[in-house]
Amino acid sequence: MRNSFFRFLRSPLVTLQQKIVGNAMQMAVVNLRPGQTVYCEAGKFLFKTANVTMETRLSGPSGGGGAPPAGNGGSGMGGMLRQAMGTAMQVGQRALAGESLAFQYFTSTGGEGTVGFAGVLPGEMRALELDGTRAWFAEKDAFVAAESSVEFGIAFQGGRTGRSGGEGFVLEKFTGQGTVIIAGAGNFIDLDPADFGGRIEVDTGCVVAFEEGIRYGVQRVGGLNRQGLMNAVFGGEGLSLATLEGSGRVILQSMTIEGLANALKKAQGGDKQGPTGGLFSTHAG
Repeated sequence: MRNSFFRFLRSPLVTLQQKIVGNAMQMAVVNLRPGQTVYCEAGKFLFKTANVTMETRLSGPSGGGGAPPAGNGGSGMGGMLRQAMGTAMQVGQRALAGESLAFQYFTSTGGEGTVGFAGVLPGEMRALELDGTRAWFAEKDAFVAAESSVEFGIAFQGGRTGRSGGEGFVLEKFTGQGTVIIAGAGNFIDLDPADFGGRIEVDTGCVVAFEEGIRYGVQRVGGLNRQGLMNAVFGGEGLSLATLEGSGRVILQSMTIEGLANALKKAQGGDKQGPTGGLFSTHAG
């Protein structure tokens, strides 16, 4: 059943056989072993072979490496109630974060199967391998798909960070073991703050993902003085920058969603930000 065109690579260190294809708008083609399950955020599915079953659920993955449990989730009424409460909490968190309320699960039956996924913006995709020792954090909407052994959660940054930055208050969190696929806008660059004196400062919209151990925060661009106001009003960055400190892998994107939205709006003759950007920029929508 496996399509040799995609040339999936077998490796003992990679648990989900996948290949990222394309350039300006990439997609991930995943080869599933018999009985293996992968799940995605609703709206990220592209295609599948006929022997791959699809099921939509409100609950997150079981974390056991197989298909989501179809039983009562425990013994008797107490187990069913705990499962229902856990699902309700997951859905509530995703609703507060503005994420999709449901996941789609794909399981290969009767041999190997193939599933395709994609992001929603023109840009790159990346497969991250989790070994159980470090979690990964990503900006909301970055998640595309993952093995069922990878847990998807929502991480709320401190209130001060969220209020100061306007972005980064809500992060996606991935734990467990296995492969998770993320997507972003434009091109990716991988950095380690340790290679730059232990700290880098980034446009808040350019952060895609980072490893656990990286300290993420938001700071004002300059002080409340003449130069600080010049940076905010005419610099195009607004009032805040994201700060990433420590040692670990950081993935940045070359395009921000706001920048793409403003470019499209300008092309349609609706841009009202003028040449300054910054505080005068107009959010699409």
